[in-house]
Amino acid sequence: MYNNNLMKKIQEKQFVKVCGAFDVMSAKLAEMNDFDAIWASGFGISSARALPDAGIITMTELLDAVTFMAEACSIPVIADCDTGYGGPNNVAHLVKKFENAGIAGICIEDKTFPKENSLFKDGKQEMISKKDFVAKLIAAKNAKKNPDFVIIGRTEALIADLGVEEALDRATAYEKAGADIIFVHSRKKNPDEIFEFYEKWKGKTPLMAVPTAFPTVALDELKSRGVQMVVFAHQTTLAAFAAISDVAKQMSKIKSLSDLSTKLASMDDLFKLQGMHKIRDHENFIEEEVKKLDLD
Repeated sequence: MYNNNLMKKIQEKQFVKVCGAFDVMSAKLAEMNDFDAIWASGFGISSARALPDAGIITMTELLDAVTFMAEACSIPVIADCDTGYGGPNNVAHLVKKFENAGIAGICIEDKTFPKENSLFKDGKQEMISKKDFVAKLIAAKNAKKNPDFVIIGRTEALIADLGVEEALDRATAYEKAGADIIFVHSRKKNPDEIFEFYEKWKGKTPLMAVPTAFPTVALDELKSRGVQMVVFAHQTTLAAFAAISDVAKQMSKIKSLSDLSTKLASMDDLFKLQGMHKIRDHENFIEEEVKKLDLD
C-alpha cells in the first residue's frame, strides 16, 4: 500500500506538484521524477482509448485504469472522476470503490452529465445547481472511511462564463460541504480572471490550479497567490501523442530503423521500469531457498 501523505502535505501547507498520467507507464515515470502525486487524467485515459472526453468512459473502466496505477506506484494517485457518474448515491458508491482500491482521492465537478472537456472550443459547458453539487460533496464526505482520502471540489463557473462572483459563491458552498481542496478551472490564456478569483478567495480550504491554458504563469506566482497544489494534467498525454505520431510516421517511410531521427529509450530503460532485474533477483532468491530444504 502506498503512503498517502497527500493530506499531510496539504495540512502542513506544503506546495504539492502533481503529474497527469494516462496509463501505468506514464504514472511510473511521474513517480520516478519525484512528483508528489499522480493525476489519473480523464482526458488522458479517454485519449489512450481513442474515445471522446465526454462522459463515455464508465466508472468501472476508470476504476480499472486507476487501480493499475495505484498498484504500480508508491505515491498517491488522484482520480479525475468528472461529474461523479450520477447523483449523491452514485458518488457515495464511487468513493467506497475507489477508496477500497487504494486510490488517494477523487475530483468531481459541477457540470451536467455527460460533460464535455472544459478546453474543447465548442464544448457544452452546462452546470448543475449549487445545491445539487453540494449534495454530491456531502455524500462523498460521508462515504469515505479513511480521513486521508482527499475530495476535490471543482467548479466550472469560469469555464461556463458565469464570472468570478459565481465561482466564489460556489467555491464557498463547496468548502462548507466538506471539500478538502477547491479547484477552479479556467481556459483563458490571460490569467487575470483566475488571479481575480485567487485574490478574492477568503476561504481556508486549499486551492488547486491546472495551468494548461496559461502556461507562462510561474509556479512561484501561483504559490504567492495562495495556490497550494498544481496539476500538470495534460502534458504527458500530449507529449506521448506527439512522440508516437512522429515515430509512426517515420517508420511508415524508412528503409531501415537506422533512418529514424526520433530519440528512443533503450530496452534497458524499459526493463528497469518493468522491474525485470527484480524479477531475476527474486527467482535467484527462491532458488536458494529451495536448495536450503535439501529435497534431493
